[in-house]
Amino acid sequence: MTALVIDASVAIKWFLPECHSINAIRLLNAGYELVAPDLIISECGNVLWKKWLRQELEPGVIPVLLADLCRMNLRIVPAYSLIDEASRISITWRRSFYDSIYLALAVACNCRMVTADEKLCNALKDTPMEEHVVLIGEMTTPRE
Repeated sequence: MTALVIDASVAIKWFLPECHSINAIRLLNAGYELVAPDLIISECGNVLWKKWLRQELEPGVIPVLLADLCRMNLRIVPAYSLIDEASRISITWRRSFYDSIYLALAVACNCRMVTADEKLCNALKDTPMEEHVVLIGEMTTPRE
């Protein structure tokens, strides 16, 4: 089974209707091993909190959606196990440490990180990290 690292920008699309939500949902049943660092829970929580601030969500929905995320078929990896590689990536490629944790996991799993972060993908173009990142809008599932 091929692994894919999922970042929070993709995982949140499982719960909220956004651009490329259909692509994100398709990944759930496409036969991939979906992997993410444990910080995905905090990052998704922050997205939901911001939606609440803008009065786009009721406050009671936040813990329900985060509990659903924790029950997903998603292998969670402790971020502390990725610190050395994430540090190298963040310094070498001048990426945020948050992004670098996800990228370090993709390197460790020898797979790609699926993201909706176009700025990140563009920043990694023509670097050795490019092979480890793909935009959700460009992601095809094995059945397509």
